[in-house]
Amino acid sequence: MEPQQLDSIQTAIGIRFTDAELLRLSLIHSSYINEHPLDAPVSNERLEYLGDALLGMVIANKLYQDYPDMSEGDLTAARAAIVCGECLSEAALDIKLGEFLFLGQGEERSGGRANPSNLAAGLEALVGAVYIDKGYEYAEAFGLRILTKQIQRVATESLRRDPKSVLQENMQAEGRGTPTYRLLDETGPGHSKTFTVEVVVSGEILGQGRGQRKTDAEREAAREALGGSEH
Repeated sequence: MEPQQLDSIQTAIGIRFTDAELLRLSLIHSSYINEHPLDAPVSNERLEYLGDALLGMVIANKLYQDYPDMSEGDLTAARAAIVCGECLSEAALDIKLGEFLFLGQGEERSGGRANPSNLAAGLEALVGAVYIDKGYEYAEAFGLRILTKQIQRVATESLRRDPKSVLQENMQAEGRGTPTYRLLDETGPGHSKTFTVEVVVSGEILGQGRGQRKTDAEREAAREALGGSEH
């Protein structure tokens, strides 16, 4: 890849690398090193590993901060959906990453520049390279920027499934006010408590739930309220 091509990808992603060789390394597919062992002794796989871990943390933190009512299970599912291969390859296509990959001739002929696996891996490696070159905060901002569309789509779908969010939307649409949750009971030892919660709207008790965490109990109460409101 010529220097102007490295310039092109830096323009495309909006980042100027201090170490251009690090950027180049993030784009080297394993098929390329088989044919160019002197030019590229290693592939981007180690950077891919780093970027994968970093994106998982970045997305986990984003979801945790932005959706305080989302349960652990929904947070885990949402994070997995955002950093899945399909979403990552989609984000890579948006920045035309495939055009800049170093591929072996066989991989090139077989359509490797559009291969979702290559694109997802390349994007993770690129994030890893940004982290090493610019630091965590820069890499975090980059990861959130390139995955904005995927984060919004998946988080919206997760919120639609959350009974607390659905109940609140339904009650507000009916002009009945915002649901509030009251703790009725708390039993069991510290490490294994059971919480009982009721949900109230405009003074009316609509549902009750139990769970080993208050959030789970609230979700059960909201689910019961939704069941009752559907009849």
